[in-house]
Amino acid sequence: MLSDLIPVVEEAGALALTHFGRLSAAEIAEKGHLDLVTVADRAVEALISARLGALFPEDGIYGEEGGRAAGTSGRVWVIDPIDGTFNFVRGGIDWGVSVGLFADGRPVLGAVLQPARGRLFAGGPDVGAWLDGRPLAALSPFRAGIASAGLGLGGGQPVADGMRAMAALRHGGRAMVRIGNCCTATMAELATGEIDGYVSCGESSWDVMGMWPVVTALGAVSTLEWADRGLEGRMRFLLGKPGFVAAFDEREIFGTDTI
Repeated sequence: MLSDLIPVVEEAGALALTHFGRLSAAEIAEKGHLDLVTVADRAVEALISARLGALFPEDGIYGEEGGRAAGTSGRVWVIDPIDGTFNFVRGGIDWGVSVGLFADGRPVLGAVLQPARGRLFAGGPDVGAWLDGRPLAALSPFRAGIASAGLGLGGGQPVADGMRAMAALRHGGRAMVRIGNCCTATMAELATGEIDGYVSCGESSWDVMGMWPVVTALGAVSTLEWADRGLEGRMRFLLGKPGFVAAFDEREIFGTDTI
């Protein structure tokens, strides 16, 4: 399946690049607070949905921009056509085309292309993790003295949630915090060893599905139980090296609220 998925993601990335840096104001719309959608998002999702529908007609489709197909196989392809649309619109390079396969109650396979960086991550627990066709090294042991964490806020999340999470991560000098406005880019930093873990204050399944199988193939663990929640709604979780996840208390980071 990975050999089928990668060409689809590469074609989608090439399409996204034709729009990058060329969008007019009329081609950009607001979906919500600090949440944008462009003609590029919709075109890329339509392309991916069509290609996967032809390759795997029995599988479902679940796309950020509304693409849906029920399927009969029990497998679902989860699509974020351009993760990091805000960065894409502003001309930043941290955005990506993300596709992941959800089956048996968990993410099992994924691919993320970062077209502006020229990098392709792909893999899953059963096939290993790859960057540009080369195997990625397993996650290194967690070192508390130089810990670094990525923090995902989301434009629609309360500011207080992010401040509480940042304070909990920084308390006692336990971790430096990065905020990059692109979930897949931050998870890619986990895959390459630049950070030790990722804290989500409210991502959606399409934000994480492409990179999740890659980082779990490298040894990442999470506080999220996929079998208990499925694909709908927003998610709070810790994801990273086992030592990172063990070092922090979700109640301290997220408070008593749940999603």
